[in-house]
Amino acid sequence: MLSRKHQSVIRAQLTEFSLPPITDGLVLGRLSPIGHVAVGTALSLLTTTAFEHLPIEDDVIGDVLIRSAILRKTSKEQLINFVLQEIKPVMGAEEIIRLDIKIEILLEVKQS
Repeated sequence: MLSRKHQSVIRAQLTEFSLPPITDGLVLGRLSPIGHVAVGTALSLLTTTAFEHLPIEDDVIGDVLIRSAILRKTSKEQLINFVLQEIKPVMGAEEIIRLDIKIEILLEVKQS
């Protein structure tokens, strides 16, 4: 006589859903299913945090939406160069990439 035993295991990792679901920014591919205007409108409804739109003329990347506070710590040019050099090579034109950015500022004061 055959004896069969079935076992089912469910594993889940739970994290709190936070609003907005975007912390520092988004990189929108040129062919992404939603554009920067729609994302910007959604963000304005979900949060009081200010985001800036950075249009990019590129074959893969179309737009960057970035939290305004990030641009107080780095320039738009430096951020766009970072996106084009580091994010573009691993991104498809149809994708939307969420950014979680850490910027370190080193300050040095010399007293004479």
